[in-house]
Amino acid sequence: MSEAEVPPRPFSRAMLLAAGLGKRMRPITLTTPKPLIEVGGRTLLDHVLDRLEGAGVETVVVNVHYLADAMEAHLARRPSPRLVVSDERSGLLDSGGGVRRALPLLGAAPFIVCNSDSFWIEGPRSNVARLIEAWDPEAMDILMLVASTTSSVGFEGRGDYHLDPNGRLTRRGEIDVAPFAYAGVLLIKPELFAGTPDVFSLNRLFDQAEAAGRLHGRRLDGVWLHVGTPRAIVEAEERISRSVTM
Repeated sequence: MSEAEVPPRPFSRAMLLAAGLGKRMRPITLTTPKPLIEVGGRTLLDHVLDRLEGAGVETVVVNVHYLADAMEAHLARRPSPRLVVSDERSGLLDSGGGVRRALPLLGAAPFIVCNSDSFWIEGPRSNVARLIEAWDPEAMDILMLVASTTSSVGFEGRGDYHLDPNGRLTRRGEIDVAPFAYAGVLLIKPELFAGTPDVFSLNRLFDQAEAAGRLHGRRLDGVWLHVGTPRAIVEAEERISRSVTM
């Protein structure tokens, strides 16, 4: 049996979404892809990879589009975890389409999906490991890491979800305010991508899972750092500095 035919264990593989244009980070992203922006002495990309590696993830698929050569050169210098490039130079596919394109590299077992513009200061234990331990395939199609909006750094929205006592998530209404934001990490079943178009947002799958009562969340233990603008870089570095001296 070849490597491609060996079924991976659940959550030994992850998809890191890194193909975006980073327009809100301009002018920095005119010359540097957003995932390679440094915060606290490490790139956003490496912060996320560090946390995946710390949770035992063996293979991470990274999609590239904007300034793709710089991305590939940086990835080639990292020895672990095993990194595989999903090339989207021919055109952006949005978050869902990017994962769909990479499914042959991710395998048939449930896997992790991460954004590349946010990370977190860990609590006592790995948040990715906590998420994996909480996974219940009988009850869940998607399990999200969510962060309290009041204690997060760099997040300026009105929140994304309400979390009920059973761990189910419901998206906030149009004029509503919700206490939790999606923290950019989730566990998902690959079969959810059956019949999806080439280009689409993961929000489509989030809403389908919610309607079926199978969208769940777990609260992040630590401090979520959402780094979406140049100002947020400064805020994140200040918070990291305080955490080191505490």
